[in-house]
Amino acid sequence: MTRRAHGGRTEERRLLGSSFGAAAAAYAEHRPDYARAAVRWALEHAPGPRVLDLGAGTGKLTATLVALGVEVVAVEPDPAMLAELRRALPAVRALPGSAEAIPLPEASVDAVLAGNALHWFDMAVAGPEIARVLAPGGVLAGLWNVLDDRVDWVAGLARAGGSAAIGPRDTLGGWRVATADAHLPGTGRAAGFGSPEQAEFPHGQRRTADSLVATLATRAGLLVMPERERKALLGRIRAHLASSPETGRGGFTLPMLTGVLRTRRL
Repeated sequence: MTRRAHGGRTEERRLLGSSFGAAAAAYAEHRPDYARAAVRWALEHAPGPRVLDLGAGTGKLTATLVALGVEVVAVEPDPAMLAELRRALPAVRALPGSAEAIPLPEASVDAVLAGNALHWFDMAVAGPEIARVLAPGGVLAGLWNVLDDRVDWVAGLARAGGSAAIGPRDTLGGWRVATADAHLPGTGRAAGFGSPEQAEFPHGQRRTADSLVATLATRAGLLVMPERERKALLGRIRAHLASSPETGRGGFTLPMLTGVLRTRRL
């Protein structure tokens, strides 16, 4: 990849990754939590209870960690997202910061988890920074909630929404492909991390057509889209949901999985 191409990709990632603050309240209301079994698996080999939720957003993963009884500190770069997290979880230590500049001392946590955030990190910088704050043997794990596109109406939803609403990492099939480019630090002793492992855990969220459309409206691709195009795309999604027997008659369970990638600091 040329320097220019890499710079363009980095700028696009920065733009999309910084888009969520404008919709922080909607994000907090509509985005799903994470399957508890997935979070337990992510933490299975952590040497202690101290967990950093990195890129914590409005606290969706943070809340699950609190419910599991671990010691959580949350770090989030966007002020609006951080404010929502602090409002929802006032007892959690929540700090401004980023994956590339973590405001914690060396070896201060036993696990670093990132919920639907790891792909926004600049891992060339974030990898060493994560290794710095992890205790020896500590765990790094990324978790993603993905739609189960093995279900016909979900596959149709992905087609109707296109990549702006449902990106390549937002479906089970796409997530499995994306794990080949694991978004984790390099493996081996020189890189400081072991070989990554992955697993998938069933999950679901009760939705209506309106609330699912509201959820998809918080996707980064839609948040940066011109308003006219955004309304047209959401209209196509509504039409698909109205025409599907599973989703056109009131409430339904959105079939999802929580996919996990984990590795350990050597």
